[in-house]
Amino acid sequence: MNKKKFRKVEPYIWMAPSMILMGVFIIIPIFVILRMSLSKVTRAGIVKEFTGFDNFLKVIHTSAFPMVLKNTVVWTVVVVGLSTLLGFILALILNNKFKGRKIARAIIVFPWATTLVIQASVWKFIINTDYGTLNTLLKTLGIIEKNINWTPTAGAYFAWEIACGIFVTIPFVCFTVLSGLQSIDSTLYEAATVDGCNYWQKLFKITIPLVKPQLTISTILNIIYVFNSFPIIWTMTKGDPASKTDTIVTYLYKLAFYNGKKGEAAAVSVIGFLILLVCSSIYMISVLRKEED
Repeated sequence: MNKKKFRKVEPYIWMAPSMILMGVFIIIPIFVILRMSLSKVTRAGIVKEFTGFDNFLKVIHTSAFPMVLKNTVVWTVVVVGLSTLLGFILALILNNKFKGRKIARAIIVFPWATTLVIQASVWKFIINTDYGTLNTLLKTLGIIEKNINWTPTAGAYFAWEIACGIFVTIPFVCFTVLSGLQSIDSTLYEAATVDGCNYWQKLFKITIPLVKPQLTISTILNIIYVFNSFPIIWTMTKGDPASKTDTIVTYLYKLAFYNGKKGEAAAVSVIGFLILLVCSSIYMISVLRKEED
């Protein structure tokens, strides 16, 4: 093979290992799940005859699924929305020069570096009614006299799970945006100051437009990451009581491994995949259109 031919083939040689791994660990499993969702599957996971959309219809007509779908939407929108806002504000603060900035950055990365199971376990311990540290702290400070039940309802427990999700997601947004902030040329701000722009004008006319690529990346990755998040909800409540704190991921896990309904679980997985695909695509298209305009 001469050099010219090799140069044409060379990129594909370098890409081959990645493509093979993607095929084995992503594309093939997607087809396997799709096949399971359209078939009757035994408790042992053996795929039997083709049943069409029966599994999807069974899932959709259950009383729990609409509630699970609503929980998933609320969980994803609130966690991604608030973590993006708070992470952006935190990145703006950490972009300034102040004493102890390196220590502050190191502290902020801890929640992201710690596994989600540990984080969820800590939060569950903090809000425990009998021996939780939140009640202990408030009693020590004299704010309360007796222990408060912080999770009287399923909705309250779900709110705490959302708070935990926001807490562990903020560092990722913060450092993604911070990388964009540090790449902005300081002369742009100097020129804006000379033109008489105030802080808010600089923020909306210079900072936000220039960090939009980083915000787009962090938002899309967070939508995928939060939508598919399993450890926090499973560690804190396991989706109980009566699936009132379940999301799609924990619900399909219960269907597959608790109830043995692997075909229906595969159908839920496909529904979740399609929702995620549509939402991510819509967000990407809208952002790209705005950039073109």
